[in-house]
Amino acid sequence: MDDVKTANRSIFIVSVLITGAIAGSFVWMLLFIMELGLELIWDRVPIYLGQLYPVIMCVIGGVIIGLFARHYGQYPEKLMSVMAKVKHTGRYEYKDLAPMSVAALLPMVFGGSIGPEAGLVGAIAAICTWVGDRLKRFGNDFQELTRAGTYAAISAIFTAPLYGFADAITGETVEGYDAPYVSKRMKFLIYALAIAGAFGAYMLLSNLIGGGMHMPQFTNIEYGLNEFLWLIPLALIGGVCGWSYCVLDKIMEHVGNSFGDKHVTKATIAGLLLGLCGVALPFTMFAGESQAIELQDTWITMTAATLIGTGIMKIVVTALCVNMGWRGGHFFPVIFSGISIGYGLSIIMDVDPIFCVCAVTAALVGGVLRKPLLTILLLFLCFPFHSVFVMAIASIIGSKIPLPKRISESSS
Repeated sequence: MDDVKTANRSIFIVSVLITGAIAGSFVWMLLFIMELGLELIWDRVPIYLGQLYPVIMCVIGGVIIGLFARHYGQYPEKLMSVMAKVKHTGRYEYKDLAPMSVAALLPMVFGGSIGPEAGLVGAIAAICTWVGDRLKRFGNDFQELTRAGTYAAISAIFTAPLYGFADAITGETVEGYDAPYVSKRMKFLIYALAIAGAFGAYMLLSNLIGGGMHMPQFTNIEYGLNEFLWLIPLALIGGVCGWSYCVLDKIMEHVGNSFGDKHVTKATIAGLLLGLCGVALPFTMFAGESQAIELQDTWITMTAATLIGTGIMKIVVTALCVNMGWRGGHFFPVIFSGISIGYGLSIIMDVDPIFCVCAVTAALVGGVLRKPLLTILLLFLCFPFHSVFVMAIASIIGSKIPLPKRISESSS
């Protein structure tokens, strides 16, 4: 009996590592396909069309997205909804895996101001649930594969293993979920192996073949009395922007729901507005990771008003896309917003630009995420470890700006 138990446990550990590797590989594959689509639509075709190309393509994209939603349903779900189902039930249904994967790509390929995390995490959770269902005869522990694979996918998408690990360990299940008993030590091992497998596979494929999403790396952050005098004002501005996103997200959700089942109309209107914004402020389109890297080299040539306006409009457009049919995540766009606003404020305040970017971004993401520790671990993908003090103060301030009661209750 002990030999059988040991064998099952060994199979389980290997399965966790393989599940993580599959999750990381799947994340890389979809992002690679996304990059090919973006190159085709936005790098090659525009040479044949005029200045209104973003409007034309976003309207076409809206029609296609709307027709797809009408036929297959509204995928992907919001990241928080996916995570809630995984945390609360230990599984995510996989019957619509193919439409779910396509739906994750369509809005991004057509220039939507959304991140890939919602669609990718939903697809990974579905795959892991499918695997767990077929391996559960080896023990109830295999039901934990869905949770492990989901957090592994998050770590790969953000290239932030500590963020995924911390979220996994601090995540709680709710009453009514018959979770398999897993000791605390075993739980640490499960998530560590899954995240290592995902991160390793993702980085290996990215380095060998290319692809993946890469945020800018800010290393030369300077500290001085002048910077720290501006820390709290910068954090308050970033926090208010994060608060604004939460409020706009709820408002846009009501607007989106008012269209009922008119999926094509809703997505086409969103596409038209997205394209118009893209003509006026090009950086308001797309997820924001490539635009943030470009902004590192070009922000000095832009005015403070343009930088701040771009960051604010990015918040508006992201809330619009997420709730008007162009479904996806919001973390990459709001990080870009913080970077753009931070650069703009550095011009006005004559403060070290990287300090401004760090403080504003941390406060903005903290205001959206409402969890300072996870905010810091997530933003290590952009900022160095020695900026942790700035990120800690700013993210705490951002997370403590109270949301309207109706919004805070619905997000809890």
